[in-house]
Amino acid sequence: MAIAHIPATKATDSVATVLVTVGVVLLALLTLYLVGFDQGAISRGGMFLHELMHDGRHLLGVPCH
Repeated sequence: MAIAHIPATKATDSVATVLVTVGVVLLALLTLYLVGFDQGAISRGGMFLHELMHDGRHLLGVPCH
C-alpha cells in the first residue's frame, strides 16, 4: 500500500508562517510584560521569581523604582 505525498502549497506555507509569527510575538509580549511591568501581580512564584524579574528590569534599563 503506497502513501501519497501531497506537496505543501503556498497557501498552507503562508498560514503556517503567520501562525508561528503570531505565537512568537505573543510569547515575546508576555515575556516583556512579566519582566517589565508585572511587579508580582501574575508571577506568584515567590520572592525568587520577583527578584529575578526585578534584576531583569535593571538589566534592560526599565525604570522600576
